[in-house]
Amino acid sequence: MKLPSFVLFLSLCVPVLPLYGEVRTLTLRQALDQALAQNPDLLLARLDQQKARQQVTVMRDPFIPKVFAGSGAAWTRGFPNSIEGSAPSIVQARTQMALFNRPQNYLVAQANEELRGAGMDVAKRQDEVIYRVASLYLDAEQAARSLDAARRQGENLARVRELMEQRVAEGRELAIESKKANLAVLKANQHVDTLSQDLMTAESSLALALGFGPDDRARVSPEDRSPLVVPVSEEASIEQALEGSNELKRLQSSMQAKLLEIKSYHAERLPKVNLVAQYSLFAKYNYQDYFAKFQRNNAQVGASIEIPLLVGRAASAQSAESEVDIAKLRVEVGRTRARITSDLRIAYQNLRRSEAAREVARADLDVTREELTIDLAQMDEGRLPLAKVEALRATENEKWLAYYEAQHAAEVARLNVLRQTGTLEAALR
Repeated sequence: MKLPSFVLFLSLCVPVLPLYGEVRTLTLRQALDQALAQNPDLLLARLDQQKARQQVTVMRDPFIPKVFAGSGAAWTRGFPNSIEGSAPSIVQARTQMALFNRPQNYLVAQANEELRGAGMDVAKRQDEVIYRVASLYLDAEQAARSLDAARRQGENLARVRELMEQRVAEGRELAIESKKANLAVLKANQHVDTLSQDLMTAESSLALALGFGPDDRARVSPEDRSPLVVPVSEEASIEQALEGSNELKRLQSSMQAKLLEIKSYHAERLPKVNLVAQYSLFAKYNYQDYFAKFQRNNAQVGASIEIPLLVGRAASAQSAESEVDIAKLRVEVGRTRARITSDLRIAYQNLRRSEAAREVARADLDVTREELTIDLAQMDEGRLPLAKVEALRATENEKWLAYYEAQHAAEVARLNVLRQTGTLEAALR
């Protein structure tokens, strides 16, 4: 085979080969650390915070002296005068800076308040990311446990089918029993395939939340974790949630920023004072025919005072717009407080319901395990066939599946309560 033909063959074969990403096994704490470092939503919020920080520098710029240098040299005919109105010079330097500008002072304070609000946005987004990653981690963990239980159930049902086929062949059971056993195996295999897909989806979603590539998967690491401690008092939790809510703090920060904006509009009627300074190096040939005395170095330092007499109606209109925004923010604060209270009450109701369901599932599992112990003893005595025992083992795995689902629902409910109270990160760490 010639080299070009071989290269063409490889180019045609490469797209057919599947591309798999990296599978990374992480504990819950490692997953949280990874999310805080690389989650895209959190990175965007931090970039917005950096942008707000630079906006503070922009607002402070008028109070920082700036120096400009250049040359005003030009050919002149007649009296020495430059195009800008100042005397022509070889080198010219000037500076300007605001000394007293009350509207700009309020704009600087507004920018600082918006920077503080951006920090609250980062904290809010961080809480959301932690909750989402923890939920996805628990989803992947529950999917892995359920898949193991479903596989064990499938193995038990496969043994039941083999034993039932033997009994049918021996004439001890009807043929329909063999078909029922085969149907149970097919359903179990279908359930295993469904859970396998659910596990892949959960691991892929977790990988995306951690900032990994679209083809990567994040696999949970088996570990013994202490159960999350939820505050017992519902009313105390509501008070704590209202006091520590980053969303409410962000709205209050926005109101404060709007108040500073209104003050800046009202301050437009106040005078403004700017520092002005200039240095010029003159050329003698421009002045020797018009002035008896020539001075090469010239400097001026002073202050320009601007007193507004008629400022128009734009400032008052903008102030009215900001007052409307503040009124809307007050309505939003009231609605947010009511929503936080309602959501936390519902979260506690779901927690109590899920914990009760978990207790029922645990009790059901214990009963099935005791029945299995009794059946095993009867099988050893020869009073119970092996097929019945294997069928009960499959039932036990089914009860395990129900218990895992109930336990997962209870853990997610606890996560939700802790998220509402703003103590989720501390509880997970």
